Amino acid sequence: MADVWTKLCGCTSWPDVALAIEAGADAFGMIFAPSPRRIEWSAAVEIARRLPAGILPVGVFVDPSREEVDAVLAHFPRALLQFSGAEAPAFVAPYGERAIKALHVDAPWDELERRATRFPRATLLLDSRRNGLAGGTGTTFPWDGAAPLAAHRRVVVAGGLTAENVAACVASTRAYGVDVRSGIETAGRKDPAKMRAFVRTAKEAG
Repeated sequence: MADVWTKLCGCTSWPDVALAIEAGADAFGMIFAPSPRRIEWSAAVEIARRLPAGILPVGVFVDPSREEVDAVLAHFPRALLQFSGAEAPAFVAPYGERAIKALHVDAPWDELERRATRFPRATLLLDSRRNGLAGGTGTTFPWDGAAPLAAHRRVVVAGGLTAENVAACVASTRAYGVDVRSGIETAGRKDPAKMRAFVRTAKEAG
């Protein structure tokens, strides 16, 4: 299996992104939706100005307008686009393989498989749902159920991951990638040691 793709989400400043680069992450997430880690537009513009080529930006949205997505793409033309709301297939489809569609693990796996077929070109991000939150719940779901889907689709697993459990997640799912936010923070701030440990452990597990 190839190296596990790693995304460190909830980056709100250039120093956060610099830490993600130093940790060896493949991608970093900026949340452009209501969230404790929603990025200020001025901070996103600074990141765009300083961003090197070796790491991919991911814009995270919840039911955005086309104009909101276009504004992010104007500054981040290489960005992947994560849709974590109730976006329709017709909204997601034009973004092709740069789209990441979040599916919340709140239904039987056969129902999730059916939902996945509606987004045939997108990478799938499987996340837990709690208290109606679209993501960032800090809770895991039963990983073994994701393995059949990950066997034939590009799947990224999120929800409650840490350096301590990410190897078990990768072993259970054989997923293409993993996504973390709260698991690399201490007291609400990005923790360089946790970021390095997460990326190292995830890639060794692959």
